[in-house]
Amino acid sequence: MERTPTTASPLAATVALDVPVGTRLRSALACLPPGGPPAAGWPLVIAFHGGQSHPEMMRRFSGLDVLAACGRAVVVYPAGTGSRESLLTWNGGNCCGEALADGSADVDFVRQLIVAVAGRLPIDAARIHATGMSNGAMMAYRAGAELAGQIASIAPVAGPLALASIAPVRAVPVLHFHGTLDQFTPLEGGIGRRSVTRVSHRPVLEGVLEWAHANGCPAESSREVIPCSDDGITIERFTWGPGRSGSEVVLYRLEGGGHTWPGRKPDSFLLGPSALSLDANQIIWEFFNRHPLETVVGERHPISGHGSQQSGPG
Repeated sequence: MERTPTTASPLAATVALDVPVGTRLRSALACLPPGGPPAAGWPLVIAFHGGQSHPEMMRRFSGLDVLAACGRAVVVYPAGTGSRESLLTWNGGNCCGEALADGSADVDFVRQLIVAVAGRLPIDAARIHATGMSNGAMMAYRAGAELAGQIASIAPVAGPLALASIAPVRAVPVLHFHGTLDQFTPLEGGIGRRSVTRVSHRPVLEGVLEWAHANGCPAESSREVIPCSDDGITIERFTWGPGRSGSEVVLYRLEGGGHTWPGRKPDSFLLGPSALSLDANQIIWEFFNRHPLETVVGERHPISGHGSQQSGPG
């Protein structure tokens, strides 16, 4: 069910969506590009908010609306679950909050969300991607692992793989950003000093290496120092690949960086420093753009719920 479009953001017009999932009605906010879609349909970027957050906060925190405003993609911000609308969480595996405790069917929600968005807009079935912050990064990992037939690539930010193991049905490219001073989801794993959930997280590198192995990437990575003009922050990029179907796994390690979204100023000093000179949104978009879902022989078409358009990917 579609609600009334709004223009709450100066960057992009928005449409609020209601998505039935079992007996529960879930919601999401879609930011729409101006003008007409490409012939194959719009790329779709699903952006999961962090724990104890909500879609509007994720919009402000990440600035991903810019992808819609520039006519690159439809950006959808789904809402997690919880008893308070402003303090929502995701069932990312071993975290977090009420979503974990209730066994929230968040993977089913993502599956139905894709169908719902494609029912309103022409979406390119080969270019459906996921990103997220913190607990939302965990959800992006889970969506990539369990919906690998639909999610082309993922870009988790400041949140580790929260599943005990993964078995994606295809090689899913991964781009991960993480700060060494993250006190919520520590780079080295364990319980963060400022963690609210008190969950003991997997080390980030452990999850990255597991994903590289699943993708069939070489065991050794390449390393590159990335120029950074932010005081007290240095950046290294580690790349494992190529793996199967041209996949890769990329880790940006931000020495001196906090629990933040690179390129964006954090809304609280408690989150730590941010690498403002590193435009994560541009890097994420370039990564998504070069990693579409592998397609079968034949022309690619947009998925849509209208008329004779093809149905969503299975």
